[in-house]
Amino acid sequence: MTDVLGELTQAGVSVWLDDISRERLRSGNLESLVRDFHVRGVTSNPTIFANALAKGNAYDDQIKDLAIRGVTVEEASRMITTYDIRWGADVLRPVYDASGGVDGRVSIEVDPRLALDTEKTVAEARQLWWLVDRPNVFIKIPATAAGIPAITATLAQGISVNVTLIFSLERYGEVIDAYLAGLEQAVENGHDIATIASVASFFVSRVDTEVDKRLTAIGTPEALALKSKAAIANARLAYELYEQKLDTPRWQALAAKGAKVQRPLWASTSTKDPSLPDTLYVVNLVAADTVNTMPEATLHATQDHGVLQGDTVHGTYDESRALFAKLEALGISYDDVTKVLEDEGVSKFEVSWGEMLATIKNELNLNS
Repeated sequence: MTDVLGELTQAGVSVWLDDISRERLRSGNLESLVRDFHVRGVTSNPTIFANALAKGNAYDDQIKDLAIRGVTVEEASRMITTYDIRWGADVLRPVYDASGGVDGRVSIEVDPRLALDTEKTVAEARQLWWLVDRPNVFIKIPATAAGIPAITATLAQGISVNVTLIFSLERYGEVIDAYLAGLEQAVENGHDIATIASVASFFVSRVDTEVDKRLTAIGTPEALALKSKAAIANARLAYELYEQKLDTPRWQALAAKGAKVQRPLWASTSTKDPSLPDTLYVVNLVAADTVNTMPEATLHATQDHGVLQGDTVHGTYDESRALFAKLEALGISYDDVTKVLEDEGVSKFEVSWGEMLATIKNELNLNS
């Protein structure tokens, strides 16, 4: 049987799991995915934690203790989520050590309700870094306008960051610049920047969801022929921008001091349209020094029937730009699409955060 995930890893794409739960950790499932399916990192988000807490009884003992102590719902949420992240980081620690700190990372997100407040985001990032207390954790900060300076300030303190909810190329350029500025400030602050890492999470499938909805509304053969192409084109152009930003004296100066590249991470890589191949956003985004974080179903689908075609990013940039020119000609504004997606992304995570807090509150009351 072909080891597709192994081939993907050899091609320079780090396979990460887009999920974490107490049950997954307790059962040894995460360890088996690391051992048998080349999983080299884990991402989490408020939706993942909300789903984990709503199922099963894996959190009952901890919630009972928290209820006896009479902690607030906010404190309980931190204790519960950081416990899982710490455990996950320990499972991934051998990968972290073997990769020199490149992989073996587990991500935890700042409270999404703080996405529009720079100062509170930085304070929360520091708190989570201290609570998890593992060198292989990533603190996730959304790439909102307020998040950009928070990314720089957090990195400047020696804290590794996963920048999340990136949709537009313009914002991605700001994210890369924020990373470089953060490393420069970290040097000034006396940190060893070789210990600092970052990924830039570029969301993929949601772009097709929004663009395809607009193309369907137009309904012409010309419009329908462009469906399910924008997301991959957008990610490919993001990789081009990544390469351009690395080819600068500014980056070379940091690299000489031991800096790690901020790898593009392909997020939201499960297909939302059931008519599309379930490995679409994996096999078409193969390039060195990238990460693809997948739900477990996409992970297994890739291993079972994914067909790799080598590097599927280089050589596509002109074609990708032409696609967006066609969309603009049809009246589909790239800037409007990406703004809608950023706003929706923050809003959805806020809703999930509220659902998680409501579940915890209910459980605390039941156990009090």
